Amino acid sequence: MIKAVVFDVGETLVSEGRIWHRWAERLGVSPFLLMGALGGMAALDRPHSDAFRLVRPGIDPDVEEAAWERDDPDGLRNHFDADDLYPDVREALAAIRAAGHQVIIAGNQPRRAYDALVAMDLPADSVHTSDGWGVSKPDPGFFAKVAAVAGCAPAEILYVGDRLDNDVLPAAAAGMRTALLRRGPWGYLHAERPQAKAADVIVDDLHAILPALRRLP
Repeated sequence: MIKAVVFDVGETLVSEGRIWHRWAERLGVSPFLLMGALGGMAALDRPHSDAFRLVRPGIDPDVEEAAWERDDPDGLRNHFDADDLYPDVREALAAIRAAGHQVIIAGNQPRRAYDALVAMDLPADSVHTSDGWGVSKPDPGFFAKVAAVAGCAPAEILYVGDRLDNDVLPAAAAGMRTALLRRGPWGYLHAERPQAKAADVIVDDLHAILPALRRLP
């Protein structure tokens, strides 16, 4: 029986569309150009920072981010807030929790994302970030942390995410059940790959998670 359902953050709970639009404005390029470059990086299994370097050769993303913070200290910049939540999040998480499953949020996010997620008052039992833990996906140590905070065996955990490389494959290697969410560029691309068969379920939205739990052997 699945006792805990653990959710990734970016493009699982939170839409990153506004973030990428703000990045495009910051870089002085059209959103269409940046989104196309990001899609290319997703297809090539390259990091999103390579898209920045493609549209702005020579850029150092970390230096640019620090400069952005100095220029706009009170703006959202590359952050998110409750307006970025996908519309199915609250209802789906509440239903999963009401069905008796522990709901945990744990993804590759900076420390400041913890405060943003907690401020949303989501129906979750706990919230965790990679920066807070000091270990990031796909490192096995991240999934060991997931099991520790869930307080149950890996086989009793369903990890939900939009990527094979960061979510499904390493979670499965840690002994967890997995759900691949077709959401965002990585989710749609990865669902088409042969490795997607490694996921226990492939879903199009979070409302499909609870019915999938009932069907899992």
